[in-house]
Amino acid sequence: MERYSVSQLAKAAGLSVRTLRYYDEIGLLVPQRAANGYRSYGPEEMHRLQHILLLRSCGLPLADIAEALVTPTFDLESHLRGHLLALRRQATELAQTIRVTQQALNGLEEFKNMNDEQRFEKLKQEAVERFEEEYGEESRALYGDEVIDEANERMRSMSKLAWDAKEELEQRIKEALVTAMATGDPASPAARMCAEMHAQWIRVHWGEGAYTPEAHRALADGYLADPRFIAYYDDACGEGATQFLRDIIHANVH
Repeated sequence: MERYSVSQLAKAAGLSVRTLRYYDEIGLLVPQRAANGYRSYGPEEMHRLQHILLLRSCGLPLADIAEALVTPTFDLESHLRGHLLALRRQATELAQTIRVTQQALNGLEEFKNMNDEQRFEKLKQEAVERFEEEYGEESRALYGDEVIDEANERMRSMSKLAWDAKEELEQRIKEALVTAMATGDPASPAARMCAEMHAQWIRVHWGEGAYTPEAHRALADGYLADPRFIAYYDDACGEGATQFLRDIIHANVH
């Protein structure tokens, strides 16, 4: 009965000696030992290695392979079907990532060839498109197409100075919210200032004539119903920030 040394088996299987030694160390492929103490692989180990390589070619982790080889009740077919579904999901996600990355690369080339004014116009347009993609459907259902269309057009027509002021106001609201949270009082002077800035932020987006205290409070209530808004404020200002902002608005906006 022919037997192989570790180097001979490594060459035959297209593996490194280090890999076979590692399989031995973790108990995945344990050879017999020759009289001189060297690793010795026979037909049984060769057969087991064939199974290991087959499963590795499918991308299965070594832990799953070890379980499949030693557990009589292990349902390999079911496991491979589940693994195949996961791979297909990954392939879909990877294809999406490739598409987005390619778009970004194309956009970068386009961006390089723009002047400052063109870049600013593109920035505004992309901001409007992101809003529509993330919040457009819900916003239109709540406030109507006319309000959202006017808000989008207001963003597109903003000057660079007005846009920068809007961005700064958004950052100041977050900073004020952190300060107000430290007081623990949604009716504190710091909280009142936060509410006032948030009201101004709404006027910038909706227009002065569209703002009402009732709509402001309803918007704050809506924040808590949307995980995206909760993540937006909680990630920036700390856990519970969205709830506290809602409490601030209800305590100060009348």
